[in-house]
Amino acid sequence: MEGWKWFCWSRGVPSDALPPEPESFSLPSPIPEWPQSGAFSKGKICIGELEVVQITKFKCIWSCFSSKEKSKGAVFYEPLEIPNGFFSLGHYGQRCDQPLHGFVLVARENAEFQPVADLPALQKPLDYTLVWSSDDFTEESHDGCGYFWLPIPPEGYRALGYLVTSGPNKPSVEEVRCVRSDLTDTCEAHELMIDMETIFPELPCQVWKMRPSSRGLLGTGVSVGTFCCNTDSTSEDMLNICCLKNCDSSLKAMPNLEQMHALIKHYGPTLMFHPKEVYLPSSVSWFFEKGATLYKKDVKVGEIIDSEGSNLPLGGTNDGEYWIDLPDDDRNNLVKRGNIDSAELYVHVKPALGGTFTDIAMWIFCPFNGPATIKVGMANFPLNKIGQHVGDWEHYTLRISNFTGELWSIYFSQHSGGEWIDACGLEFFGGNRAVVYSSKSGHASFPHPGNYLQGSEKLGIGVRNDTARSSLFVDSSTRYQIVAAEHLGDAVEQPFWLQYMREWGPTITYNSRSELDKILNFLPFTLRFTVENIFDSLPMELYGEEGPTGPKEKNNWVGDER
Repeated sequence: MEGWKWFCWSRGVPSDALPPEPESFSLPSPIPEWPQSGAFSKGKICIGELEVVQITKFKCIWSCFSSKEKSKGAVFYEPLEIPNGFFSLGHYGQRCDQPLHGFVLVARENAEFQPVADLPALQKPLDYTLVWSSDDFTEESHDGCGYFWLPIPPEGYRALGYLVTSGPNKPSVEEVRCVRSDLTDTCEAHELMIDMETIFPELPCQVWKMRPSSRGLLGTGVSVGTFCCNTDSTSEDMLNICCLKNCDSSLKAMPNLEQMHALIKHYGPTLMFHPKEVYLPSSVSWFFEKGATLYKKDVKVGEIIDSEGSNLPLGGTNDGEYWIDLPDDDRNNLVKRGNIDSAELYVHVKPALGGTFTDIAMWIFCPFNGPATIKVGMANFPLNKIGQHVGDWEHYTLRISNFTGELWSIYFSQHSGGEWIDACGLEFFGGNRAVVYSSKSGHASFPHPGNYLQGSEKLGIGVRNDTARSSLFVDSSTRYQIVAAEHLGDAVEQPFWLQYMREWGPTITYNSRSELDKILNFLPFTLRFTVENIFDSLPMELYGEEGPTGPKEKNNWVGDER
């Protein structure tokens, strides 16, 4: 490993040689006592033949980082304070450049649930396989080295996580349990935690966070919180790890209506718009009351929509037969600008990760999406048409642990994509309520103020998404309406307009290329080809006016975010 200075640490290494261990994260304010009913926030969740508990307290086992880039490092932990009768399923790991905030599940057999097989739900592993080690075994001393062990399950069982040790001796088979195959589900690697080759060039290994493959409203996969790894270019090593499956379709740990209101009032973010925002949100009823009009294909005259949307065509699919447009009179510009005083968040509550978490998706409606601004280096080019359209639906999603009612992360929707931000990376504004920043004109959601570039950050070329603090905001902890919660059956009455599956704006085609060509012609010839390639990679929605479909037509209504 000549040419590299690297550090590893473990129990037994002198404390003055250790890098600082990540501090544990906690929300700014204590979690309140939630309304008591059902199994929500009771600490344990039944998922069929197994009962699981979420462990968030850990003991560090091993860590490594590079002296060149200390952010390129990871810390690995074993769970602490496991309740009597419960068993570990694997260890936890995370990057070392962020506060300690994670979980692993521990499990025991549920005596109250009728088993569907003769075999027990949990079994000890037969042995372990050493998958990777930072020890090249050229020296007698193993101080500071880490070892990743994969449990070898009995026939008919699966391993759900790796164990990490700071010495070459195998862990005891008593340390972990394997789970019967029919109680597990497939999982996938979704975020690279660390590439060990950047620290140990001769000992390649990639360590990944895992998530269930079966996710969303109907998904049964339960995240265990463990990690997976592969030591070559294939994913064969990662296929040895599974997640749990919730075999109890009753989803007893999901919050009821009273608990949902309590969660929103405690965690509802402040949705902040740019101080120079022209196209503000409004309520759907305000939009209808101010003259929004329903059009039918091949019919020239539109129909005024009533305030509840009861005369909209309900159900079906987006077949192009209907669309909504702004009023065709002197109210047009008024409606375009919205009415923030009437705005409210429309809330969809749904199970996540097999009902062990709750997703609270909060939708905001803007009557108009403004044109984009292109950034090329230091130059900015406000566009006249590209990016604008009638009707704009945007959202963010709070993910809540059903074990405790703790806010775990928020998903920020950003045009055709988005990102999950862990609670430790959020900006809070009053207690445990985060701030969600809405970008100027386009209304994409971001966790912090600043300029976010859709395109190439490296080259400084793309569409600007500007966010900033301002006095233009909507408090979603008070100004909201729960419009859907399928797990409660008929307890939540869905509004008429939510059943409208067509577009909330007309489709208008024009020569968007002419605006882009003006920018290209302004640039030095050597830059044009690069900029043109970046323009071509931007979402097609930027290059014509087409109204969006409503929340229920979006993939994430039933599916998982990203």
